[in-house]
Amino acid sequence: MLYDLPAPAKLNLFLHVIGRRADGYHLLQTVFRLIDLADRIDLDVRPDGKIVRETDMVGVPHDEDLVVRAARALQAQTGAKSGAQIRVKKNIPAGGGLGGGSSDAATVLIGLNRLWGTGLSRAALMQLGLTLGADVPVFISGQNAFAQGIGEQLTPLVLPERSYVVVQPAQSVPTVAVFGDPDLTRDTDPVKMTDFSGVKLFDEFCVEIDQKSSFPQDFGRNDLQPVVLKRYPVVRQAVDWLEQAGLNARMTGSGACLFVGFSNVQQAAAVHQKLLAKTRTDFSSAALAGVLNPIQSISVCEGLSEHPLRHWIES
Repeated sequence: MLYDLPAPAKLNLFLHVIGRRADGYHLLQTVFRLIDLADRIDLDVRPDGKIVRETDMVGVPHDEDLVVRAARALQAQTGAKSGAQIRVKKNIPAGGGLGGGSSDAATVLIGLNRLWGTGLSRAALMQLGLTLGADVPVFISGQNAFAQGIGEQLTPLVLPERSYVVVQPAQSVPTVAVFGDPDLTRDTDPVKMTDFSGVKLFDEFCVEIDQKSSFPQDFGRNDLQPVVLKRYPVVRQAVDWLEQAGLNARMTGSGACLFVGFSNVQQAAAVHQKLLAKTRTDFSSAALAGVLNPIQSISVCEGLSEHPLRHWIES
């Protein structure tokens, strides 16, 4: 049995769509940053070989859940005879662009690889994870990374310590709809890792607490953000509300979550408190008038240097 295994979220510090393959998959360039917001997963061995997700997930049928598919894929790959009882405590918002489902699948693969004694290498687990989704390999790699291709070509990055205010709008965004939108541009010029990997550049990716945020417009953008803001009005309202607070937030992944970076957790915590006070001021009376609060949640997250389970896998 393995209990309370972390499945951390990720941020896309930028996300460029540079083309599209013949099979319809989009060619991307992005920087993945792991953060300490995490789902938690419990795993127990079943002697009957069955894979059972014990936790009900609204809108996610049992057999379609990535954690179930991950466990079954590992069984098929290795011939493992054992089964697994899987429990998931969700803390990462679904439909937020934070990679929660992919991270859950990665943690299941890492945990069951140890629990079942299947002994797959990191490269083999990453290849298996890619069959489940393009974001799964980065969580198995266990490092922050510059990603290319459909997100699976990873170059590890050492990023400076950063803290983030992560804002979840009161609206989820379906990834497939965003990537299929005719307004999505797919011709951003490719960048080289040397364009952004210097410490000096990354030092500009944060703000002091009393300055208007320029983070992270110093480098790149999220090419999906204009599409989401046009199609999803609640996300647009959340961005506008943050701008009113002097914060220029960026969307992660295909949305809907937004983030702003700070050089330390004290600055992030102070802004978090100010934003919570602003929600009470701006939306308490509005709610009585039937006006929607566009903000679902506001969190402080710290950047991780590596996945907490990275050393569970042989390189």
